[in-house]
Amino acid sequence: MKNKQYYEIVILFYFWYYIFGEFDMDLEFKVLKKDSKTKARLGEYKTKWGTHKTPMFMPVGTQATVKTLSSDDIISVKADTILCNTYHLWLRPGEDVVYMDGGLHEFMNYKNGPILTDSGGYQVFSLADKKDICEEGVYFKSHLSGERLFLNPEKSIEVQNKLASDIAMSFDECPPYPCTHEYMENSINRTLRWAKRGKDAHKKSDTQALFGIVQGGEFEDLRRESAIKTVEMDFDGYSIGGVSVGESKEIMYKAIDYAIPYLPENKLRYLMGVGDPIDLIEGVMRGVDIFDCVSPTRLARHGNAYTRHGKINLRNNKYKTDFTAIEEDCDCYACKNHTKAYIRHLITSDETLGARLLSIHNIRFLTKLIEDIRSNIETDTLVEFRDEFKLKYYGDKNE
Repeated sequence: MKNKQYYEIVILFYFWYYIFGEFDMDLEFKVLKKDSKTKARLGEYKTKWGTHKTPMFMPVGTQATVKTLSSDDIISVKADTILCNTYHLWLRPGEDVVYMDGGLHEFMNYKNGPILTDSGGYQVFSLADKKDICEEGVYFKSHLSGERLFLNPEKSIEVQNKLASDIAMSFDECPPYPCTHEYMENSINRTLRWAKRGKDAHKKSDTQALFGIVQGGEFEDLRRESAIKTVEMDFDGYSIGGVSVGESKEIMYKAIDYAIPYLPENKLRYLMGVGDPIDLIEGVMRGVDIFDCVSPTRLARHGNAYTRHGKINLRNNKYKTDFTAIEEDCDCYACKNHTKAYIRHLITSDETLGARLLSIHNIRFLTKLIEDIRSNIETDTLVEFRDEFKLKYYGDKNE
């Protein structure tokens, strides 16, 4: 009985706070400097958590945790905004549980910066058959229980409202690669209708920004159409979706180029699911402001580390007696306190600390890369920085 009364009081408190509290979700994005040789831009946006610099890389906290890392670890690697996954949190613990605790910031004790939630669409479409996608929404089977579930734009927005993220995403279809022009055209038109439904259902516009998503695959005319019609709905920011789904880097870069000219200068631009170091540089050069990817923590769990001279796998025997840091000039906790030999020992012994140390290093590698990108936009030297970085990172490899 006491627990029930407690939860009722908590729910009433947060209802009052959201209605009458001092929330004002205005991202107030502004461009501070443009690179003279590319479309790169230095900017900042403001939320109740402060001022946030762009370009930026967001670590992914799929289930309200950046795998193996604490909130203090996230701060230490100089991350800012992080991403959480709507689909996974909807299934467990459930959006109502998070809501009862006051939203994701309270639930995971992350109070250093904004949280962005994706719509759940990417995960849903990886589980659904084409025949299960209809105008109303998508039917699919839970990857946990096999239970038949249904998700649509209204439900996605409802879940994200309860998660109380600072930035929510429209529910869209992420079409497979490759697909036909006809399929993609039908898909973007449905996504546009879903975007309108989601925007109409969004009940927290004063406390939560909502981004629209541009699709269109590798087709220039469809990327243009999707961008123009999405912008007409006047979202708080815009995402370029449907990339990093099996296409080549060349096709991905073209998809960005096809969409960027039709996205407003005064709104954030977010490239979804992209985190390869060279893709961050190339994306920024094409006008992108925000990136996210699971790659730094996923690579870490398999013993891989980013370095300026390419990825290395610490499982390799040559690191068994290598008593140097992953990178001597890296300022992350792992590099300042531990050697490759020690981290290799942890990884090969299946000790969780190994994955944690490599995750700390890999995320810091990407946030430091973003810092360097920002510095080179300041000095109009981003092209030269890109060329030098590629030479070191790839060496003799042609990528």
